[in-house]
Amino acid sequence: MPNKEELQKHVDDILGIAWDVRDGTTVPSTETVTLKNGAVKINAAFLYADLASTSQLARVCPWETTAKIIRAYLDTSVRIIKSYSGEIRSFDGDRVMGVFIGDAKNSRATKAAREIFYTVEYILGPKAIEKFNSIKNNNIKLKNCVGIDYGDARAVRAGIRNSNDLIWIGKAPSLAAKLSDIRNYANCVYISKASYDAINESAKYENNKNIWTAQKLPFAGISETVYSTNYTKTP
Repeated sequence: MPNKEELQKHVDDILGIAWDVRDGTTVPSTETVTLKNGAVKINAAFLYADLASTSQLARVCPWETTAKIIRAYLDTSVRIIKSYSGEIRSFDGDRVMGVFIGDAKNSRATKAAREIFYTVEYILGPKAIEKFNSIKNNNIKLKNCVGIDYGDARAVRAGIRNSNDLIWIGKAPSLAAKLSDIRNYANCVYISKASYDAINESAKYENNKNIWTAQKLPFAGISETVYSTNYTKTP
């Protein structure tokens, strides 16, 4: 067990690090970032997909049911993200993070987000009601929210040897995570203005109608313009 002096030394060592930063051409993984002082800078679209109301599921459903629903959500979300050439880099309970780089990264990310929304709305939700009495009898409607932002971010490793993972430093991953926490059904996909400005026509319009609606959201002490949609996309 570390004592106070040892912990003070570890904090001093970390706070005194001189970062060795390199530009990344691929999405970094723990194996490609040096634990001691490595940092990788990438320009990417960050997507966080979050299943809503899992605390209610845990309260009224058998654990087996809750586990199956969360697993099905993460399974399908990962498959969709990867189908749009996104890389999976983090799981946090009922939430998964995808990272998109390269051409049309924001368009690919927003299309993936809308397909995740479709899957919850028209596949996972109805099947859960059909299969589990605890869902049906408690009138639980499965919902989710996906948040996306893009820009420069740095990946660094946090933790100690054999117990560490990547953390992502920058506005884009932070705002994307915050957007995924919004609960305003049926607007279940939220993207930053930077992402909105970067998406192509096929990701912005459907039947010649702009599917995105602008609004203001407080973030880090300022007001951010974000865009949301209630349009799903069939996989």
